[in-house]
Amino acid sequence: MSSPAEVVRGFFERMEARQWDDAGALLAADVHIEFTETGEVFDGSAFLAMNRAYPEGWSIEVVETIGDGTRVAAQVRVRHGDDTFWCAGFYDVIDGRIRSGVEHWVTERSEQSPAWRRQYSS
Repeated sequence: MSSPAEVVRGFFERMEARQWDDAGALLAADVHIEFTETGEVFDGSAFLAMNRAYPEGWSIEVVETIGDGTRVAAQVRVRHGDDTFWCAGFYDVIDGRIRSGVEHWVTERSEQSPAWRRQYSS
């Protein structure tokens, strides 16, 4: 059996390969995923359907996964056209399937640093 971190990495890698059935096999039937930036919640098959419907032209790179028991943290980069998005995701993996998760998405370089902090940055 794969470790929980391998399950999460495998899910993203299967999405990158557009292997939708194989990606879906790594999700629990009642998976529950929250997006903090929009407040959206995706339950069950809606999560995979939403990802599958995302406009084509993207690529996914799993930068890192870290597992501790059934909890997994993942850092994922998504490139789509000229944009780069980052996901910090935290997942619960039970019996080889992602059961729940919270994903924090940001658009790379979409904000300017505050003036007070610039003196500390290179």
